[in-house]
Amino acid sequence: MIEGALGEPWPAGARRDDGAVVIGGVDVRDLAAEHGTPAYVLDEDAFRARARAYRTAFAQAFEAIGSGVDVYYAGKAFLSVAVARWAREEGLRVDTASGGELETALRAGVPGAEIGLHGNNKSDAELHRALDEGVGRIIVDSMVEIDRLAAIVRERGDGPAPVMVRVTTGVHAGGHEYISTAHEDQKFGLSVAPRADGSSPALDALVDAVGRPELRLLGIHSHIGSQILDADGFRVAARVVLGLRADLAARAGALVDEVDLGGGYGIAYLPGEVPLDPARVAGDVATAVAGIATELGTPLPRFSIEPGRAIVGPAGVTLYTVGTVKPITVGTTDDGGTFVRTYVSVDGGMSDNIRPALYGAQYHVELANRVSDAAPVLVRVVGKHCESGDIVVHEAYLPGDVTAGDLLAVPATGAYGRSMASNYNMLPRPPVVAVSDGGTRVLVRRETLDDLFALDQG
Repeated sequence: MIEGALGEPWPAGARRDDGAVVIGGVDVRDLAAEHGTPAYVLDEDAFRARARAYRTAFAQAFEAIGSGVDVYYAGKAFLSVAVARWAREEGLRVDTASGGELETALRAGVPGAEIGLHGNNKSDAELHRALDEGVGRIIVDSMVEIDRLAAIVRERGDGPAPVMVRVTTGVHAGGHEYISTAHEDQKFGLSVAPRADGSSPALDALVDAVGRPELRLLGIHSHIGSQILDADGFRVAARVVLGLRADLAARAGALVDEVDLGGGYGIAYLPGEVPLDPARVAGDVATAVAGIATELGTPLPRFSIEPGRAIVGPAGVTLYTVGTVKPITVGTTDDGGTFVRTYVSVDGGMSDNIRPALYGAQYHVELANRVSDAAPVLVRVVGKHCESGDIVVHEAYLPGDVTAGDLLAVPATGAYGRSMASNYNMLPRPPVVAVSDGGTRVLVRRETLDDLFALDQG
C-alpha cells in the first residue's frame, strides 16, 4: 500500500495519508472513533459530482440531436432526506418505488411534479398519496393497475393522472438474472412480444390508456437490467420502444411525447474494472435514437433516464472493525503443502450488505487504519451473523498481520447496502455518515436496541 490517491473503485478524491484511508478529507480512524463501526460513509462531493456528470453528459448529447432529457435519481439505490435534496440541488429529479421513498423525497422538498412513482403492486394508499402530491408521473405496470388507477381518479373527481406504461423489451442486460429486468419471465411490465395478430400486451395497454379520460399517457417506460457496462442493450431497447411508439401512433393516432430508457448504468467494484462512462454512453444512445427515429419517420420524443447505483454506489464506503482472525486449512497445494484461507470476521456482515449472499457480488477490501510490511495472505472477510453465507468479501489479500481492532474499508457500497439492510440476528443497522471538506455529518443515525424493541409489543 502506498500513499496518495486510491483510484477506482474508491470515491473520487479518496486517498491514503499517514497510512490511513482518508475519504472526503476525513481520516477513517477519526471517523470510527467519533461514529463507531460498522458505518456507511458517504462522500457528498463524490455523489454531487457524479450526479452532475450524468445530467451534463445526457443533456449535451440529447440537445445535439434536437431532443431533451430528464435525469431521475433512482432512489431505490439509497435514499435519505439529505440525499434526495442533494440530487435535486444538482438538477436531478427523483424516482421512487414505494410510499416510503415517495415520502422521503417529499420531506426533502422535492416537488411532486419532479417525482416518479414506480412499483409493480402499488397500494391504493400509495396511489392516493401520489395524486394528492401531484406526482409528475406514475409508471403503471399492468392492465389491472391501469383499471385501478382510473377507478381511483374517477372516485376522487380529479383531473387525469399522468402515467407512463412500463414495457418489457426482451433485451437482457446486466449481471445476475435477478437484476436483469427486461426478459419475459418476470414480474415487471407488459411484454412487447407480438401475438399472431400483431398486437402485444404492451400495445394493448398503451391503446387502453390513450382511451381513458382518467389518465394522461405521457409515454413509454423501459428498464433492461442493472450493472450494465456498455451501451448495446440501451440501443437495442431504444429501437424496440421507439418502434412501439410508432405502432401506437398508427393504431390509436397518439404519438406519445416521452420515452424513458431506465437505469442500470454500471460501476467499478474491483480495482482494474472500468465503469461505464456517462459521456460515452450518452453520446452512443443519443446517436442511436436519432437514427432510429429517422428510420421510423417519427419526430424524437423527450427522453429520461434513471441512474441510481451509478451516482451513489462509488460515493459510498463501509467501514468495519476486525474481531476474530482464523486461519483455516482448506486443502493441499500441488507440491504437497497446505492451502490456508484466513477468515477475518468484522462487526457487520449480511445485515448491512446482503448483495454478496444474494447475488454473489464481489467487493474490494483494504486495511484502512495503517500500512503494513507483512506478506499478504488470502482472506475471506465475513460477518458476525449465524450463517455460513454471511460473507462480505469472498476473496481478497490483506497483510498477514491483520488483527483484532484493525479497520477494514469496503468501497463501492453506496448503493443497495443501507437500502437493503436488515436487523437479522437483532443487529441495529449502521449509521450513514456524510463526509465533505474534512467534516462529518450523520444523515441517518445508528439504530439502537431501544429502536428495535420500540416495535416489540411484548
